[in-house]
Amino acid sequence: MFKKIFLTALSILLLAGVIVGIKALQIRALISAGKNATKPMETISTTLVETDEWVRSVESVGSLRAFQGADLSTETPGIVSRILFENGAEVREGDLLVELDTEAEQATLRSAEAEADLARTVYERTKTLRATNAIPQSDLDAAASQLRKVTALVEQLRATISKKQLRAPFSGRLGIREVNLGQFMKNGDKIVSLQSLDPIFVDFLLPQQLISTMAPGQKILIRTDAYPDRVFEGELTAINSEVDRITRNIRLQGTLKNADGALRPGMFARVEIFQGGADEVLRIPLTALFRAPYGDSVFVVLERPAADGTTEKFVEQRFIRTGRAMGDFIAVTEGLKTGDTVASAGAFKLRTGAGVNIDNSLAPKPSKAPSPENN
Repeated sequence: MFKKIFLTALSILLLAGVIVGIKALQIRALISAGKNATKPMETISTTLVETDEWVRSVESVGSLRAFQGADLSTETPGIVSRILFENGAEVREGDLLVELDTEAEQATLRSAEAEADLARTVYERTKTLRATNAIPQSDLDAAASQLRKVTALVEQLRATISKKQLRAPFSGRLGIREVNLGQFMKNGDKIVSLQSLDPIFVDFLLPQQLISTMAPGQKILIRTDAYPDRVFEGELTAINSEVDRITRNIRLQGTLKNADGALRPGMFARVEIFQGGADEVLRIPLTALFRAPYGDSVFVVLERPAADGTTEKFVEQRFIRTGRAMGDFIAVTEGLKTGDTVASAGAFKLRTGAGVNIDNSLAPKPSKAPSPENN
């Protein structure tokens, strides 16, 4: 009995020893592999930090507004009898657009015109008789008063009929009509929008600190998401006479030519105002900038000795100060120098000391920074 227990215990010990030995060999192999392993290299695109000349400009956002614009309506109520325009049509000042039913007014006008003719005949006859002293002066005064009364009634009826005819107050482009034939219109009901689109205004705001640098006649450039490949040129035409007491911003207005009607009132626009002169700046693509709550940074590409005696490239995170942006670029005021190489794509996966491979074959090309000469 004791011999069986001894043999069982010995077998268990031998099996445990074999397992421990196998695990020890596996751990030793893993440690050795870890010592000999190399960190994977990240593939990035790079760009050189370059010096460039940027014209002095100020950027803002604004909204487009028609040179003249109005929601047209009639002054008097009535039923729509004629619609004389097409949606979106170009019209000239004075064109008849809509006419309300005027049958009752026309009948009353004909009656009033007949009374006016009679009153005019009576007045002329009375005037002749008075010239011969055949009748007293009071009869002539009464005839003249009656003539003025019925003449005024005729003019009033004609004015009422005219108010039921909607005409274009200025030349421009119509919108989509809001009425139909036979519809009853009340005073002030909108019929159609009329906008004069050439030229067109852009309204925008700037901080009060920039008032001294603004003057009518300065060149402005307008960009809008509706036409991402177009730049519209205009000039600053008006500066508001007061500063907003709450925001301390001042309102400005620019004017642009819009012969093709591409720009429409209400569009959002990015505005750039050129102030003349140029500044020399260090610029990098916006894609190279890594923004974080604790500051802006870039990854600078450096070289260090490799294990095989050659050199390898690695990155170092460097905090910088930035200036204004222009196009796809941003100016760097501190932290970099001309000729530095920075990661322009793939920075999100980097860390200080990470080895990198450079592949610029698929790197996107940033658009050139805008200026009066290249727009």
